[in-house]
Amino acid sequence: MGSGYLLSPLMLIINTLFDLYILLVLLRFLLQMLRADFYNPISQFIVRVTTPPLRVLRRFIPSIRGQDTAAIVLCLLLIFAKFMILRALEVKAVHIGGVVAPIIGVSYGGLLVFCIADLIALTFTVFLVAVIIVVILSWIAPGSNNPVIGLVHRLAEPVLRPLRRVIPPVGGLDLSPLFATLILLVGKMLVIPPIVLLGTF
Repeated sequence: MGSGYLLSPLMLIINTLFDLYILLVLLRFLLQMLRADFYNPISQFIVRVTTPPLRVLRRFIPSIRGQDTAAIVLCLLLIFAKFMILRALEVKAVHIGGVVAPIIGVSYGGLLVFCIADLIALTFTVFLVAVIIVVILSWIAPGSNNPVIGLVHRLAEPVLRPLRRVIPPVGGLDLSPLFATLILLVGKMLVIPPIVLLGTF
């Protein structure tokens, strides 16, 4: 068995641990931006596990227009650290939003561009998953209310609300989630590849 035998599970562990924490930090930023209920138990958990590094960064990084800029910087730093670890393990490329990005042979500036692309791709995914969950809940548990459902609806509303204004229900069926899903998927396909390509220069 060659070195690849251990590399694959090691990559899985690294990606999982980093991606979960990056997701929590991004959710904290988005929920704060959308003025979600921070007394929600899920919100409290997210705040508790992401506060220690953010407390340090906020000493140097001020908020911009009331938004927690330190959270975005922390996400980028974590993605950059993940890419550096993978590069040290001689992983040649990573997948960013379905696009292959070579992390060996690119400059640190290129890696930073990849970090931005990865964070944007994750943001698209968060909104997409939120919309899909809202649709599923409307089928299996309409009108139910718990901490998770409240936060999911809060994440999906910025995408669904504008579409509901221009797309009327058809036979009582709300078509806005269908169009929201399509827009998010197409948007991700159009936005991510040019950014990744920029990072390879």
